[in-house]
Amino acid sequence: MNERCWIWITHVENVPPREGRSVTVAGREIAIFNLGDRFAAIDNRCPHKGGPLADGIVAGESVVCPLHGWRVALASGQVDRPADAAACVETFPIRVDNGMIVVGLPASLAPEETGEAA
Repeated sequence: MNERCWIWITHVENVPPREGRSVTVAGREIAIFNLGDRFAAIDNRCPHKGGPLADGIVAGESVVCPLHGWRVALASGQVDRPADAAACVETFPIRVDNGMIVVGLPASLAPEETGEAA
């Protein structure tokens, strides 16, 4: 099943352009990125050594992990650099609703009471 639970995260102004912020929802850390014209949401752990991707540098359509420089595509979660790394992180659908960032989590990850980030 592909059921989603939409979780209200924060106001758009709380994530500055070209930066990321980490949020914890139902015990899972998710990185939210402001790409200027849209937002992206991915797991906050780099597949290399678990670095905090939300603290990385946004470069175009990717984020560069602050620990060892792995580059992760924000749309697909696929590692772009190093080129031989067959790794990825999970991505999540995201939208803006009345100035609020809303992330779609699989229903299995959603907190018991929907509508607020934990």
